[in-house]
Amino acid sequence: MQRAVEIQTEDGTCPAALSIPDGQGHWPAVIMYPDAGGMRDTMRQMGERLSGLGCVVLVPDFYYRIGPYEPVDMRTAFQNKESMEKIMAMMRGYTADMVVRDARAFVDYLDSLPEKKPGGIGTTGYCMGGRLSLIAAGALGGRIAAAASFHGGNLAKEDDPDSPHHRAGAIDATIYVAGAIEDPSFPDEQKDRLEKSLTEAGVVHTIETYPAHHGFAVPDNASYDEAAAERHWHAMEHLVGSVLGSREGPAVAAGSSTSTKPESPMSGAPST
Repeated sequence: MQRAVEIQTEDGTCPAALSIPDGQGHWPAVIMYPDAGGMRDTMRQMGERLSGLGCVVLVPDFYYRIGPYEPVDMRTAFQNKESMEKIMAMMRGYTADMVVRDARAFVDYLDSLPEKKPGGIGTTGYCMGGRLSLIAAGALGGRIAAAASFHGGNLAKEDDPDSPHHRAGAIDATIYVAGAIEDPSFPDEQKDRLEKSLTEAGVVHTIETYPAHHGFAVPDNASYDEAAAERHWHAMEHLVGSVLGSREGPAVAAGSSTSTKPESPMSGAPST
């Protein structure tokens, strides 16, 4: 069951979509960050599907500060200069400081829900949202128990002071990162840098490269890849189940192991 909600943040009121599984019980909670296109039906539907795996899911419209905007058609968004510049301006306007302030408000809101299971929450995101997911994990410490990024960009950019890898030492969450092939926003050098940062910080993590292109998990992206998208759903199911637990079941405590080679969320699946 999904409904529209509003969350009061330090900077205003953020609209969001909230999905709660059917049935009785307390559920782990996950923040799902949209990609650069922001809130639209595709992201609401993805929130519903994630909730079907057994968790409360919040999909925030993090562009709320700019006021109402037309839904972005990601199939054509980067095919002309006008729409590309519009999206880039929206992305640049959402700073890391805003991300952290909002994340605190989102977690406070989820913790207030009677349906939420006690304990840390999860974050996940796509493209830009993958970076937001890891920024939140680095800023909120133990309040974030699991964090995922799918075809996320600029996760370990050396000259970017807000790059998530700089905050690896503050992460308590189990991290799962799925990159894409031929992705200039997250090239091999960034993968290696992120791997090194998380390893040195003792963060439990998995970093994989799916044999698909940037945008593979989001159905309204031109580069959507059904096989890779299904693999990503299995990875999320494993992460939510093994780290956050389901209903009242036990969860694996974040930080309970410092191994950098935990069982892959897609054990047995090919990776490149």
